[in-house]
Amino acid sequence: MTTTYTSYKLITADLTRSLERVSEQPDVARETEYYLSRIGSIKTLDEFFADSRLYDYAMKAHGLEDMAYAKAFMRKVLSEGIDSDDAFANKLADSRYKALVESLNFARHGDTATSFERAQKGVVDKYTRQTLEQNAGEENTGVRLALYFERMAPLITSGYEIIADEALAQVVRAALQLPEEFAAADVDRQAEAYEEAIDLKDFQDPVKLAAFIDRFTALWEIDNSSDGYDPLAVFGSSSGYGISPDLLLSINNLKLGGR
Repeated sequence: MTTTYTSYKLITADLTRSLERVSEQPDVARETEYYLSRIGSIKTLDEFFADSRLYDYAMKAHGLEDMAYAKAFMRKVLSEGIDSDDAFANKLADSRYKALVESLNFARHGDTATSFERAQKGVVDKYTRQTLEQNAGEENTGVRLALYFERMAPLITSGYEIIADEALAQVVRAALQLPEEFAAADVDRQAEAYEEAIDLKDFQDPVKLAAFIDRFTALWEIDNSSDGYDPLAVFGSSSGYGISPDLLLSINNLKLGGR
């Protein structure tokens, strides 16, 4: 099997083509066709929630599949919008809710909310990317984490945002070689440690972000060898066997944050 580092590089070397392959999968193409054919005719939140197929598509597109059952919660998110500081979505630490509102902003735009490109092609692009990440995760959780981090890291502005998103936190802990127990430490201490170890603005620099992810994928492979890889064992033990000389060399050459 290919390593985490190699698998991630294979996907991102031509990300456009990787996404195209996902969009061409029969199940993805079928759901996307349905979404695009119907979403523009949706004028109210009631209509949106009434069409479970549309609703589920939008939820998956924003990484909120696991919250699809909580329709009362999601209705509150969408009905309050994001224009007010007191809006429900703005009070939630998880940025995915705000992203959903930005895509389908019924609170601001009313019956024209679904006419915008961000509500149509924008949601489709998000759905395709989510599916790409999920597919990668079926083979190797580390690759999914790396793809997710690549997408989300440029938006991080504080250590607390890392703590609030366990996927981001797993990547950072692995890259910084922090023990799993660190996640149980005082929240303020965790945030301070992350901000001391990393200049978060570096994640807005593609070169420095790539170097950080390279470090993560290489170190993840050591702890979770792809040889007999178990995608459910997020922090499983590893003997280190199966690590190629090229991979070990790449680890040796990596510097934290690309510095």
